[in-house]
Amino acid sequence: MAKELLRKFTNSIRSVLPIVIIVYALSPWMQFTATELVVFGVSAVFLILGMALFDLGAEMAMTPMGNFIGSGLTKSKKESLLLIVCFALGLLVTVAEPDLSVLANQVSSVMNGTLLIFTVGAGVGLFLLLSVLKIIFHKDLSSILMFFYLALFALAALLFSNGNGTLLSMAFDSGGVTTGPITVPFIMSLGVGIAATIGGRNSGENSFGLVALCSVGPVLAVLLLSLFSNGTMSYELPDYGMHASASAVFSTLLEHFLDVGKALGLIILFFFGLNFFILKLPMQRLVRILIGIALTFLGLGIFLTAVSVGFMPVGFKIGETLPGVFPGPVIVLLGFLIGVVVVIAEPAIQVLNKQVEEITAGAVTRKTMMIALSIGVGISIALSIVRILYGFSILYYLIPGYLISLGLSLLVPKIYTAIAFDSGGVASGPLTSGFILPLAIGLCAAHAGQENILSLGFGIVAMVAMTPLITIQLMGFRSIAGSMIRYRRAMKRILDADDEQIIYFDEED
Repeated sequence: MAKELLRKFTNSIRSVLPIVIIVYALSPWMQFTATELVVFGVSAVFLILGMALFDLGAEMAMTPMGNFIGSGLTKSKKESLLLIVCFALGLLVTVAEPDLSVLANQVSSVMNGTLLIFTVGAGVGLFLLLSVLKIIFHKDLSSILMFFYLALFALAALLFSNGNGTLLSMAFDSGGVTTGPITVPFIMSLGVGIAATIGGRNSGENSFGLVALCSVGPVLAVLLLSLFSNGTMSYELPDYGMHASASAVFSTLLEHFLDVGKALGLIILFFFGLNFFILKLPMQRLVRILIGIALTFLGLGIFLTAVSVGFMPVGFKIGETLPGVFPGPVIVLLGFLIGVVVVIAEPAIQVLNKQVEEITAGAVTRKTMMIALSIGVGISIALSIVRILYGFSILYYLIPGYLISLGLSLLVPKIYTAIAFDSGGVASGPLTSGFILPLAIGLCAAHAGQENILSLGFGIVAMVAMTPLITIQLMGFRSIAGSMIRYRRAMKRILDADDEQIIYFDEED
């Protein structure tokens, strides 16, 4: 295990180092204090450590647990129990998801945080149940996504016409933050376990798509909740100051450990209850899972603390300072570069890429996935900054963006569509909500004013969740086009071959 942890630690350094280099390269213009630079550097070290521990823990515990629950309940032929468990897990795990708490705290001045969290949790629970039904009845993911996204945009248009358009960005952000580092490995492996048992010949394709549908549920739930909101929406900027005293860091660490413990505790409770009555796994497997849970708990707690203490204040200060230092085009270019490197450090991305490579038997490699995701997220940050600088509704991006991605889903192999829509949810993880979102809020506060943060500053998480849908499906479209070109060239060589090179056999011989 020590050798594997060392490998994870090395991978984490490669992932986080580009972000650190960019921040320190910008430091001469950002007016960072010596304390801020030191705290950020120490936070980066702990971020690497937390990411490595989480990655190993998810591999040892979260992925096997979801797989065992999915396959075990399916083999037991108790479909009603499977659906009840999936709804309960979707609700309870989302309620305890640290990413969602971060979002709820940042919009608490606009909407009741507890109500928002439970509304989003119910949305995830219902759509996780729907995802399982999709696998059981072998329904097409593209048509389901097309129906619900059209419903989302119809609700968004209604909300906009009612004068509550300022909540649109936050509603779409809620879909991205719910698919966080705890839920993603578990939900994805749950789908693999169910699909491997009843997925049929398309089990590889059916194993993806759960994260995609679980990202739709929260947006739909928050849009419905927003329709019944009234009054003037006023946003109060949260405290993004760097609190680096020992007591403040310890308090933040304890808070994140409690959040992670709640989320993991619910999964553990379900898993060991099901194991006692149905799964009956050997003790050796259970011990390995418990060790993995401990590593996941420790790693994610450290990771989130590093984001809160060092990365969130630095992200906000960068965003707040940029308009006074660089012109618009340079800010957009910097946003693209930051987006390209930040997604590499998202903890759940490693889990997704590994699973994609395994399910597709190497047809889609980790490197290819990472390139497509990095380009997509970089574009999303750049486009979000353009929106902040020029001040227009997020629907001008989301409607054509999702229409393009849904249109591509009709042209590419279905497995690419499922992978793409899952990737969108995975890419918008804790580092996006804890570094990129504060950066966008700081930029919006400095350029457009605090009163426009709700409509312009938010929405960047939704953009991060959308653009990979297009880039990964374009990757699938490119593979199809390449195969067709190679086939046509081969046929042309056969048809153009010199007849003298053809060997004829005499029938008499």
